[in-house]
Amino acid sequence: MKQLYSKYHQWIDYIFFGVLTTIVNFSIFYLFDSVIGISYLIANALSIIVAILFSFYMNKKYVFKSQTADRKMLFREFTLFVGFRLGSGFYDMLSMWVLVAYFDINTNVSKLLTEVVVVLLNYAFSKFIVFRKRNTHA
Repeated sequence: MKQLYSKYHQWIDYIFFGVLTTIVNFSIFYLFDSVIGISYLIANALSIIVAILFSFYMNKKYVFKSQTADRKMLFREFTLFVGFRLGSGFYDMLSMWVLVAYFDINTNVSKLLTEVVVVLLNYAFSKFIVFRKRNTHA
C-alpha cells in the first residue's frame, strides 16, 4: 500500500483535497441556494470564491508541496492560481446557467455535474502551470 501511495501520492492527495474542496464548494452553494434561498448564480459565485481560497492553501501546502522563497513568488503563484480558477469558475457559472435555465436541471444536480469538469481543469492548471517545478538555478 505504501508503494502504491508513493507512486501515485500526488494524484491521491489531489483527489483527497479536491474532494474536501468540492465539499466546501458544494456546502457553501447549498447553504446559500437551498437553505438561505438566494439566487443560484450568486450562491455559486460565493462558493467558488471560498473554494478558491481553501484550495490554494491545500494545493500549495499538501498536494504540490510548493515552497516559495519570497513574497514575489508567493504572489505569482497566488495570482496564477486565482486567475486560472477564475477561468474554470467562468466555465462553472456558464454551465450552471445553461443547465438550470435551458435544461431545467435542479441546481444541486447541475452543480455536481459541473464540478466534474472543473476538478479536471483545475488539476491540469495547478500541476502544469501554477505549481510546476521550476529550475531555481541561475
